Amino acid sequence: MTNVIEILKECEALLEGHFLLSSGRHSNRYCQCAKLLQYPDKAEEVISIVKEKVKDLGINVVVGPAMGGITAAYELGKQLGVKAIFTERENNIMTLRRGFEINSGDKILIMEDVVTTGKSSLETAKVLELLGGIVIGIGCVVDRKSSQIDLPIYSSVQLEFETYEAENCPLCKKGSKPVKPGSRKF
Repeated sequence: MTNVIEILKECEALLEGHFLLSSGRHSNRYCQCAKLLQYPDKAEEVISIVKEKVKDLGINVVVGPAMGGITAAYELGKQLGVKAIFTERENNIMTLRRGFEINSGDKILIMEDVVTTGKSSLETAKVLELLGGIVIGIGCVVDRKSSQIDLPIYSSVQLEFETYEAENCPLCKKGSKPVKPGSRKF
């Protein structure tokens, strides 16, 4: 059995410090899956856990929201033997570009690196459903969701990090300034 947490630590993907999350909340821990995804052999091993969970769902397209989902979606698509594409923000709106297409009735799994609030995944689902796709769930390396998502989540590992509203952040109260990792702009 793959120990995902040990692999994340080995890749230095589990970070400690003071982080400003895309949700606006603060945390003393952060998972930077890009540090895992830079190692194809380790990414293959970790993402194979998701593959085992979804292999019998009839998925014919894997879609990764840019940035974090692109490499993870590619790897899962490779393992499943299906098309892997991505959505990206244009003028801060999630879109499908670059000639990528969704056919009516395509069974789609959205694949992310980390799911927290599910904002990017849910924006991606909306775009895909408007094009006639059927989103059957969200796959991810790390599930650390902090809100209810109505789609099934298929993760390699679930992690819980403490988060704080900025005004109640104990790290801020000690004078620390948060850093903003990740790609989403406020």
